[in-house]
Amino acid sequence: MEHRLARWRVPVGFVVGAVALVRARPTADSIAVGAAIACAGEAVRVWSAGHLEKAREVTRSGPYRLARHPLYVGSCLMGAGFVVAAHDLLVAFLVAAYLGLMLTAAIRSEERFLRQRFGADYDRYAAGESVDVGRRFSLERAWRNREYRAVAGLVAVLGILWAKATW
Repeated sequence: MEHRLARWRVPVGFVVGAVALVRARPTADSIAVGAAIACAGEAVRVWSAGHLEKAREVTRSGPYRLARHPLYVGSCLMGAGFVVAAHDLLVAFLVAAYLGLMLTAAIRSEERFLRQRFGADYDRYAAGESVDVGRRFSLERAWRNREYRAVAGLVAVLGILWAKATW
């Protein structure tokens, strides 16, 4: 069940996002504060994607030294920034419900995959017992991990919120 739910997180996210954008009541101030939070979240995501070698290894460098799922930490910060920028209580509820449900399912599904693929190596990492591999951040790796899509989405959403606030 969690695997299916995790696979639906992107299409469901577009629906929740569209509803939230329609409902949003942004102001210049809410956008300024929310954009700062969301951009910090995207920075965490770019940093994470620039260290990640998906399905090839247990990544231990960069933000993966600090958190097992830094991409999702960044996504949560982006969601919080969107909530602040949108300036609407229903949007806050929708985003919190979406992130709570979908990211929990994604994390559980991902951890199950990593344990199957890497076994004891992932268990040691999850227990905080593995050693940092010292990999440097790579913008090329972040690009290969398609983080540019999240950057473009953030720019588009902030543009839509700005248009709603000023028109």
